[in-house]
Formats: sequence, structure tokens, C-alpha cells
Amino acid sequence: MNTPYFERPLFFFNQNLFRKRLDAAGEQVITVFKDAMNGANVHFDTRFNEGDDIVSLVTDRAIFIDFILHYAWHRFSWSNDISLIAVGGYGRSELHPKSDVDLLILMREEKPEDLESTQALLLLLWDIGLDIGHSVRTIEQCVEIATEDITVATNITESRTIVGSAQLGIELQKQTHPSRVWPADEFFIAKWEEQQARHNKHGNTEYNLEPNIKNAPGGLRDIQTLAWVAKRYFGVNTLKQLGAEEFFTEEEFALLLNGEEFLWRVRYGLHMIAKRPEERLLFDYQRQLAELFGYKDTDESLAVEQFMCKYYRVVLSLREVNDVLMHYLQEVVLDNNINATITPINSRFQARNGYIEVSHPGVFEETPSALLEVFVLMGNHPELKGLRAETIRLIREHRGLINDEFRADPVNTALFIKLMSCKRGLVTQLKRMKRYNILGRYLPEFGKIIGQMQHDLFHIYTVDAHTLAVIQNMRRFGYANARVKFPVAADCYRKLPRQELLYIAGLYHDIAKGRGGDHATLGAVDAKDFCLKHGLSKRAAKLVAWLVDKHLLMSSVSQKQDTNDPDVINAFAQEMGDQVHLDYLYCLTVADINATNPTLWTSWRASLMRQLYAETKRALRRGLENPIDCQDWIEETQENAKNLLNEQGCDPTDVAKVWGYLGDDYFLRESAEDVAWHTASILTHNSTEDLIMVRGTTAKGYEGASEIFIRTQDRNNVFAAAAQALDQLQLNIQDARLHITERDGYAIDTFYVLNEEGMPIGDDEEMIARIIDTITTELDQLENYSEIVKRRTPRQLKHFSIPTRTNISNDTTGSASVLEVISPDRPGLLALIGRIFLKFNIQLQNAKIATLGERVEDVFFITDSDGKPLNDPKLCEELQEEIRRQLDQQVDAA
Repeated sequence: MNTPYFERPLFFFNQNLFRKRLDAAGEQVITVFKDAMNGANVHFDTRFNEGDDIVSLVTDRAIFIDFILHYAWHRFSWSNDISLIAVGGYGRSELHPKSDVDLLILMREEKPEDLESTQALLLLLWDIGLDIGHSVRTIEQCVEIATEDITVATNITESRTIVGSAQLGIELQKQTHPSRVWPADEFFIAKWEEQQARHNKHGNTEYNLEPNIKNAPGGLRDIQTLAWVAKRYFGVNTLKQLGAEEFFTEEEFALLLNGEEFLWRVRYGLHMIAKRPEERLLFDYQRQLAELFGYKDTDESLAVEQFMCKYYRVVLSLREVNDVLMHYLQEVVLDNNINATITPINSRFQARNGYIEVSHPGVFEETPSALLEVFVLMGNHPELKGLRAETIRLIREHRGLINDEFRADPVNTALFIKLMSCKRGLVTQLKRMKRYNILGRYLPEFGKIIGQMQHDLFHIYTVDAHTLAVIQNMRRFGYANARVKFPVAADCYRKLPRQELLYIAGLYHDIAKGRGGDHATLGAVDAKDFCLKHGLSKRAAKLVAWLVDKHLLMSSVSQKQDTNDPDVINAFAQEMGDQVHLDYLYCLTVADINATNPTLWTSWRASLMRQLYAETKRALRRGLENPIDCQDWIEETQENAKNLLNEQGCDPTDVAKVWGYLGDDYFLRESAEDVAWHTASILTHNSTEDLIMVRGTTAKGYEGASEIFIRTQDRNNVFAAAAQALDQLQLNIQDARLHITERDGYAIDTFYVLNEEGMPIGDDEEMIARIIDTITTELDQLENYSEIVKRRTPRQLKHFSIPTRTNISNDTTGSASVLEVISPDRPGLLALIGRIFLKFNIQLQNAKIATLGERVEDVFFITDSDGKPLNDPKLCEELQEEIRRQLDQQVDAA
């Protein structure tokens, strides 16, 4: 058996010993190969853990597999017209722990003895544990397929012969040369479209919560795409050889190499931890990788957040380089300079074939403000398709001119405000400014949040990506189709006196994330400073700062407080002060929720926001000096309900009898439509048996959910039983209202629910029947109540085990205590809390349920057994301790 020759020997692999073992193995050949591979894996992993150079690691692994394949090949008989060729990443001599070993068995023509040996070789490779991808083809077949399939053509471009006839590989390269197959211009267009499709598949963002390090924007595939196109056009074999072609600057080359090495290290660690060819940075692995790479938790951020911030910044820089170099290739490969159409814009800029460029190389040095002006021009000239590559390079070379003096220059501050006021393409320009590190330099406070991860499922983007998404949503409110999904926001947006103030508030609302302290309060200070430095009036600065400071208020009130309570509406209206502030805050809040996580904007949350907006608007029209009177509210509800019941033919005497059992609180919290529905149902039912009704709600502000009405004899644990029943049906409680009618001993409970997709039940008769049957069964078992339902906790939720937090205070009316529970979401949570209330003899009067990504922020209005607020500090502390203990214990056991 011949000893393979390689330019770089592997000192850890003793070939002489390996050959002797193979010769003496007999039928145990597979064991010898496996032992060698296992030993090599341990060797490579040890080097990785000790911080060895990652380039040497992936290269040495490929060389080692070359040895294995060489010895495997020579165990069989072959003709002189066949060879084993490495393709793909393996063809580039890059091999990570669990990467496929991609092989091409190339023949001049098919021969039976070669095909027989090929089959035996592949069986051996599978038996020894190699994950191979393979094809068996003649040269003619390869050329034919490569002509149609750019992936095959690409693989051939970076192929290399491992063993067998080297001449075959040379012939294949000649016959698939760009002069014959996929000329450089067609190859570029195909790869450009391929990259765009790949980016779109990953949301066209580098900032996915669980990013794909290979295929997402800024990932390894972007580097490879550059290399494929450039090497095919310039006719070189390595990226390093492109330096002589002036393809990239030294800085760009360094960014490519350093970024690739970082991603290789992450990918190697990911394969090692996952024990499979995993390319996604799942939550399961992010923490382990952060620990592996030596990151430590600090007071400001978690280790995993630091690691992911580093990752996001690296891929952002790689995408920047990819952007400029792909634009450069587009210009040189497609020969855009021939017969170019040049249109002057001003003395500093011109358009060449629809792309903006500087009029001469010294523009930015002579006029630093042009670093902002170029983006303003693109924002005001929608016909411009982008920046030319050389201009991008000049921007990157001169961005160091942005310093304190630059930021204080009135010319530059005016340009930035002009950008924020442009009619089209604002977010596109802000994204370009961020990508080329202009935005982060001009606004250092923004630069600090670039790549800043928020390690939860509530925020699915980094802070900077979320911020730009907020502004994008604001702009969408002005689109013609916005009235369909965001009717109120679209109307408010059009009435705003100065829409650019809304954008500035959006830019600054999360600017202080990660600093410690209240980010809204800190951000309001920064926002006010920005406005005053940029020449805005004190009034405008005060409005923007107020929006930043209050940007969480409307969401919190709508989801955590009872917006049917006149006192809640009056208090919120006092915070608003006038209609203009209400309109601005509504637009900011809706844009913020949808940019935080689009799945949060359910029809239910939309209805809560609409109700709060509408009631506050009414209060402002009435005048803050004329607050809503509770008795007027009650009488209006009763009068409207009577009219509805009269239309249904209900006897007023019977109605009065039912209402006589109900307290004022019921008529304050329920709509006239629901009061009429409840009353008519009770009269029709006319029984002491449990009454359970289900329908799509018509309650004002609750149109996005299904309503479940329960009337049952008042017993302990009714809420826990109903919550458990709904959890078994995988229905999520959004709101709960509970009334005890002391005079007749019945409890009236109303639940608003959505299914797991965030949608109401609708007219699903089968589901409605299951709801009624399941609740009835649970209510029948109250005396011997079953254990909390066990349902699988989703994978992602298990990686966000934040400790439960609780707080107890009194509500604005003093009629109940308010218990707030913030905890990781999991099945059966409400049922468990209901059982704890039973243990402490606590009566639940009302509940506001809010699920935010991986956590819940639920508010319970509770009293003691006498219907009074909890005034015993010891009881309050014991209740909270028990809730925290049981909920955290349940998470740990999940």
C-alpha cells in the first residue's frame, strides 16, 4: 500500500503503526479505522479546548480524513481512469467535527469493476462512521449537470483530487471553465440571486434570536459566496491571491479573515456540543458556548448576552464587507461602467446608472458633512437604488471624521433632522447608516446598543434591530393598507402634527437598555438632549422625552389594569393631558409591541388597546375636570342592558330579581351586552345546576377573544378548576372576571380565552362542547381535586428560567389587594395559583393575564375570606413566598 504524500504531515497520526494494524486486522478492519478516527476526534477536541488556532484545526481534520480515505481507497482494485475527489467545504480543506465529507467519484467512463469497488468503498466508509455525501459520475455527466446546476458548477470549482487519477480532475476543471460553463457574469447573477433568496429566508436580518451561523446574513455562506464569484472572475484559487487584483483593502481582508475565524470557532464548538451537524445557535447551546469561550455574568449583562453581542457585531461587519464587495463585483463583472448614464446631483454627488457616487475621491475629506448628506439625498431621491462600491469604501475610510466637533456642527444636526423628516426610505437609510457604522458614530448612545441581545423570548431582536423595526412600523401606519390591521394607529398617525417627533421617540425609546436602572427614565434624558442639540423647540423636546419616559405605560395599563374601571380611565387620562399626547403614545405603543415580537399583537391585545384609547378619548373630550361618575356608569350599563333584554322578551320583574343578587362592581366591569347575555341565560336555564356558556365575545374592547360564562354554586377552588380545565384544552386565559353573589350563594365567572395560535374559538361547535364538558367534569370533582395538569413545557421556554417575582399593593378604590406575578410561562400556571389561593383562603375578584414571550405578567385582584383587602403583612409575605416557591419548583422540575 502506497503512503500518501501531503505537504503538511500530521504528527499525531502514526501512519506506520496504522498500516501495521490494518495489515494485521483481518476482518477487524472497521475497528482499526474507527479507533483511528476516535483518537483523532479526541486530539482535535483537546486542541480546541486548549485554544489552538482554529484554521489549523479545520485544515488538519480535513488532512486526516484525506489519510483515512487514501487507505480506504487502496483496499480495493481500481482502473487507471477513476479518482476520488473532495468537493464542497471538504474540497476547500475545511472540515468541522460533524460536517459532511462531500465526495465525487469521477470516472472517464463507467467500468463494471470500478462500480463494484465504488459500492464496496462506500459501504466501508459508512461502516467506519464517516458522514459522507457522494456522487458517482463520468466527466461527461459532470459537465452536463454543471451546465444546468450552479451548485454542481460551484463544487467543481473548489474540488481537489485525494487519490486516483489526478488527470481526471484537471480535465474536469478545464471542461467546466468559465469560458465553457457559467461565464463570470451569469455566475455572478445566479449567486447574487441565490444570496438574496437565502437572506430573505432568514428574515433579511443578522439578528435572529436563534441565528443560523452558516446561512443567515453575515454568516459563513456570505464569505463563501464572495470567494466563489471573485475567484471565478479573476481566475485565482484563494482569497489571498485576490489582493494582487486590488479586490479588497487590507482592512476588508482582515475583517473577512477574522470574522471567518470567529465563526469557525463558534461552529466547531457548536458541532462539538450538539454532537451533530448543527448550524443554528439554539438557546440550548448559546449558554454552553458562552461558558466554553470564557464569558462571565456581570451586573450589566449575562455571559450569554455578551457572547451573542460579539456574534451579532461580527456578522454585522461581515455583511458590511459582503455588501461593498458584492457591489464592487457587480460593477466590474457586469461591466456597468461601459456606456454609463451619469446624472449630476450636486457638486459632491452624482448618479451612475441609478447608484449614487461621489463626484471625486476627496469629497468626504473636504466636506465631512457629506457623510450624512449622502443618506439624506438617497432618502429624498427614491429613484436611487443604492451606493456604488467605491463610495461605500470612501465612507468607511472617512467615518473617523465623525467626532464631537462633527456632532455639534449645526450643518450636521440640520442634516440629521432632515433625514428624519424625509418622505420615503427613512428606515432603509438608517439601516445603511448602521451597517456602515455611521449611525453608531454620529449617535454614540445608539452605537452602544448595536448587537445588544435581550436573552428572552419576549424580544426576538437585538435592541438596535428592534429600534429600527419600531420606526419601520410607524412608517407603515401611513400606508394605504394600514387601516386594515391598524385602523386606530393609522388614523392617529395621520393626525400627528409632526411625525418626525414620533420617529425620534422611537429611535430613543430603548436607547438606555443595558445601562442598569430604568431605561425609560434614562432614555428620556438622552432624547431631550438630542432634541435640544438638534435645534428642536423646548416644547418638542419635552414631548419626545415624555414619550420615551411613558412608552411602556399604555401597554401596561391595557394589559394589567381593569379598563372598565372609571378610576383607571380617569387616572390614565390625567397622564395623557390632551388628545395629541394620547395619539402619539398610541402610535408608539402599537409600533413597539409589533416590533418586539409580531406574535404579541393578537386581536385580543389590539382590542385592549382600542378600548383604553377610546375610553381615554371620551374622558379627554368630557374634560379632565369632569371625571366619570361610577353611579352614572352603572345606570348607563343597566339601562342599555334592559333595552336589550326587552327586545328578547324578558320579564322586567325576573330581570330585577337576578340583578338584585349582583353588586355594583358587576355592572361597572361588565358591558351592557354581556349583562344582557348573562341575565337571559340565567333566566332560560332556571336551574340550580351549573350553567356554562361559550360565545365569541361582543364586549367592548374584547372582540378578539372567545368568552366563557360560568354560573355555579359558590365553592372553594372554582377558579382553579376552570383554569385547569381550560389548560387541558390548551386554551390561554387572557382575562378573568369573578363575581360572588352573596345573596343567592352563586359565583359568576367570565373568562376570555384564545387558542394556542392566539385566535378565538369561533363557531367550532365540537370545541365548544368539549369546553363545556371539561369544565363540568372539573367542577364535579372539586371535593377530590386532581393534581395540576402535566403538559410539556416548550423547548425554548426551558432556557429562560428567571425567578418568580411578586408584589402586593392595594388598588385605587381600596376594595381589593392587587397581586402581581411575573414568572416563566408554563402549562398549568393559573391552576396552580388558584390552588394556592384556596390554601390561604383567598378570594379572587378579578384577573388580568398577560403572556409576554417566555414569561407571564399576571395581575390578580384579591380579598380575604370576608371580601376585604389583605391588610396582614405576615399573610401577604407568606402568600407571596408560597407562590414563588411553588412556581419556581415547577419550572425546575420541567
